[in-house]
Amino acid sequence: MSTLNILYAGFGGQGILFSGKFVAYDGLIAGKQVSWLPSYGPEMRGGTANCSVIISDDPIGSPIVEKPDVLVAMNGPSLDKYENEVVSGGKIFVDSALIERKVERTDVDVYYIPSTKIANEKGIPTLANMIITGKMIKEVPELSIDNMDTVLSKIVSARHQDLLEVNKDAVRTGYDYE
Repeated sequence: MSTLNILYAGFGGQGILFSGKFVAYDGLIAGKQVSWLPSYGPEMRGGTANCSVIISDDPIGSPIVEKPDVLVAMNGPSLDKYENEVVSGGKIFVDSALIERKVERTDVDVYYIPSTKIANEKGIPTLANMIITGKMIKEVPELSIDNMDTVLSKIVSARHQDLLEVNKDAVRTGYDYE
């Protein structure tokens, strides 16, 4: 890996920033240079949210991801806005439970994961973000599931420790999704 640019995008309340933090912290534990830059609209829940994550072997000059290698689109407006920004040869992960249209580009790898539907069926409706992140970890060779337990134990707050195991289950569910 030289540098991996990841952009999570969706609406507030989908866990976009938490997912980005999870991936960034994984890079930190792996000894990489990391940048995590959250961005959200003033309305928070229901408004726009995105998160730029950069994981690199080298120092990071700017925390802004303009041309992502990986895009995780959790709603239609995010796919519409960022699809054409992904580098040729990049990867796009689409929550197909919320986004009906297909990616129009043919020069990227696309993964359709009905993460919101799976999360609802599993009784964990707030963890669609972690399901799609699990799939991303499996398909992006620069990432690894090996540090999942350590990362989650660090980023799940003390008052939400009851959600530690369900987060692990959600990541594993996405990782195992075919």
